[in-house]
Amino acid sequence: MSRLDDLKQKLKALSNSEKAKALSRFFKTDKGEYGEGDEFLGIAVPEQRKLAKAYVDLNLLDIENLLQSKIHEERLTALLILTYQFPKASVAEQSEIATFYLQHTEWINNWDLVDVTCRPILGAYLLERDRSVLYDLARSESLWEQRIAIITTMEFIKHDQFEDTWQIAVILLNHPHDLIHKAVGWALREVGKKDRQTLETFLDRYCTQMPRTMLRYAIEHFEEPKRKAYLSRK
Repeated sequence: MSRLDDLKQKLKALSNSEKAKALSRFFKTDKGEYGEGDEFLGIAVPEQRKLAKAYVDLNLLDIENLLQSKIHEERLTALLILTYQFPKASVAEQSEIATFYLQHTEWINNWDLVDVTCRPILGAYLLERDRSVLYDLARSESLWEQRIAIITTMEFIKHDQFEDTWQIAVILLNHPHDLIHKAVGWALREVGKKDRQTLETFLDRYCTQMPRTMLRYAIEHFEEPKRKAYLSRK
């Protein structure tokens, strides 16, 4: 039995039908919802992380096979393997992993798949490189590519680099979906934790244009009077 088939069997053995039903509801898989058609085994993320570490030697061809699955946990496990491979990879291998990630965004198609994986892969890779690809993603028609664009900048925020967060936030400012409102607000909030004045400068310019959810996320850690003052400007 191949390593890939062995991993798939181990994932299947961990399946839980009741948890699968709950996850299907949580990740909005009904017709017309953002996760329409996604299928779940019902496996907790810590269990998937254990397996990802155990199969960290899986090659990109097998990871691609796993990633192109209709089963959510198989896709997440494939991406988790990449996050564990990336830090130990050579410069050339890191480039290959980042390129692979960008070429397979079609399968990185729910918010947890994005949020858990884009920062340790794309964020780390682009930290000292040209970031124009993020602007292409932000302007794409894919909700998930747009979320990848803004969440990836969270890695830059850790290093006190805020400019890409601002610029991508402006691109996504009038986005219609609340998953983007929450993601942008979250990123802005993280900037505020590092530099409150920089965040307030951004808010003073754009708060009247921001969706209310985005604004509420961004100011979550403000003192109550200041929170109310910003919300009253909406």
